[in-house]
Amino acid sequence: MPRKRITQIFPWLLPLRMKQRLFCFYTGMRMDGNQYAEVKSETPLPYQLFETSCPLYNWETGFDMVYQENKVFNLKLAAATLDRVVIRPHETFSFWKLVRYADRDIPYKDGLTVIDGKLTTAPGGGMCQMSNLLFWMFLHTPLTVVERHGHDVKDFPEPPSDALMGVDATVSEGWLDLKVKNETEISFQISISFDEDRITGRLLTDQDNGRFYEIVNGVPVYYHRNNKVFEEVDVKQKTILTATGACASEKLLYRNKCEIGYPLPAGTDVVEKGSEGK
Repeated sequence: MPRKRITQIFPWLLPLRMKQRLFCFYTGMRMDGNQYAEVKSETPLPYQLFETSCPLYNWETGFDMVYQENKVFNLKLAAATLDRVVIRPHETFSFWKLVRYADRDIPYKDGLTVIDGKLTTAPGGGMCQMSNLLFWMFLHTPLTVVERHGHDVKDFPEPPSDALMGVDATVSEGWLDLKVKNETEISFQISISFDEDRITGRLLTDQDNGRFYEIVNGVPVYYHRNNKVFEEVDVKQKTILTATGACASEKLLYRNKCEIGYPLPAGTDVVEKGSEGK
């Protein structure tokens, strides 16, 4: 049986623990020697490198749709701190460095989130849809991923989008961040917009480097272990030359693994892997 954290035994300690974590989290960024992106440009950079969009509402959560409405409200607060930010050469993007005070004037509403391994509701819930979107965008660039954390569990099917399997990025203030570093001589600008049903993200640049990027999956594998179902899939990046359409390079970015917390479609091949460590 997993050992309980002290804040689970003494819940009244949780606010103190949160303050300690946030102090260490942001102090660490002030002292780590990185220059963090924070400058916005009202003038869009001239070249569009990538565009993506996805539905705002997920009807498959099993929770009241009010939490989806609240999530959209939260996403718009966060987007106000991210939209038009420029990641200049040698700068590092940090999700929380920018979103830290998104709710300073208007508080977040209760949305879906995972606390102590359980899907529940809390103020600011649903923020991972924004970090997922940004991560998918960043994969289509030469930016270097410094920190990314996949979800341990997929609790419900994701709504249709152009994002592939295994490209999510969960965030938790004080614990988990999404960071990328610009080790190129190109500037990248984030653009985020909303319509009635969708959120759209764009990455703009100040120069055309003659290439674009494709993300592809390996063959996904599903397996049983310890009475749970897991998914593993490779995530690869191809660099394509704009002039010819030829693939200049292909590399494995990472292998994503997560537990599946909902019934898979009928006919999905699920193999047995036995107990952990075997």
